[in-house]
Amino acid sequence: MCERASFPILHWRDGRQSVCLLTAAAAAFFVSGCKMMAGGAPASPSRQYVAAPHTLRLKGTTQAVEARTIMAPMLAGQQVGSLTITKLATSGARVKQGDLLVEFDRQAQMRDFIEKQTQSSDQSNSVLEAQAKEAAARAKDETEIKQAENSLSKAKLEMQKSELLSRIDAEKAKQDLDEAEATLAQLKETYNLKRKAAQASIHILEIKRDRTRETMLHAQANAALMQIHAPISGIVVLNTIWKQGKMGEVEEGDQVRPGVPFMQVVDPSVMQVQVPVNQQDLLGLRVGEKALVHLDAYSDLVFHGQLDSIDPMGHGGDFSPKLRNFSATFSIQGNDPRLMPDLSSAVEVELEVGGGGQRK
Repeated sequence: MCERASFPILHWRDGRQSVCLLTAAAAAFFVSGCKMMAGGAPASPSRQYVAAPHTLRLKGTTQAVEARTIMAPMLAGQQVGSLTITKLATSGARVKQGDLLVEFDRQAQMRDFIEKQTQSSDQSNSVLEAQAKEAAARAKDETEIKQAENSLSKAKLEMQKSELLSRIDAEKAKQDLDEAEATLAQLKETYNLKRKAAQASIHILEIKRDRTRETMLHAQANAALMQIHAPISGIVVLNTIWKQGKMGEVEEGDQVRPGVPFMQVVDPSVMQVQVPVNQQDLLGLRVGEKALVHLDAYSDLVFHGQLDSIDPMGHGGDFSPKLRNFSATFSIQGNDPRLMPDLSSAVEVELEVGGGGQRK
């Protein structure tokens, strides 16, 4: 036979005790809830803002503190369309002060110098010849004037004897005197005019000679300008310029217009980074701030830096003239062969900011 399961039978007294316990627990919970509602939530510690580091990341480019720009020479006294490069130092080469950087074709300048030198020599001879002719002409005119003065003196002596001469001879002596006086006066007047004319002619020749000599000296100086030497010791950096219908670096055989900056010599031992800073981020920067400099091209290169200066003159932003940008310069501590000018870089500055976003 199957046995019936037995369950505990609660007597009435046990059930009454259970109900009393439940009622007491509910009452206690209700009373505590009322106290919480009357007295409010339990107090907790007040929340305070704790300063936390904030990293300001700025983008810029590296540049050398000491650098010299090399331009194609401007030739004096000549209208030259372009200059042809015959020798050129390679980009990245280390040079010392005085080393040859670039040499241009100087054949045109040397040919012009030789031509002007020959022309100047011929013109100098022409001046000497004109001066010799003028000296001979002056001597001849002075001799004629001396003869005219003698003739006048003789005519005056003849006039002193007019009382002793016949009337016809006296009239003839008077005519000779007048003629001698007129001849002397004319010779003296033409003498001065001849001297002025001769001096003007010689002066014109001298001007032509001096002008040709200046052109010759310009050609000689231009020939010397065809060689450019390093003004400082450093590294050669070739600029990207417009050449032959496209952008690129110059090479031997290329033509460069005078005055075009096509090369730089930079000293890589002292480098810096120039970054633009908007007016909001500018409030958190201070001169002397420490920073880290990362090179985009070399992720493993990290340099320590310091904020050296902030340009006080800002310029309008791209989107609103009310927002201004400022230029900040960070010096780079240390050196590496890969650290070159015009490299894209990032500067990280750690700032401590308060709850209002202002630097503490």
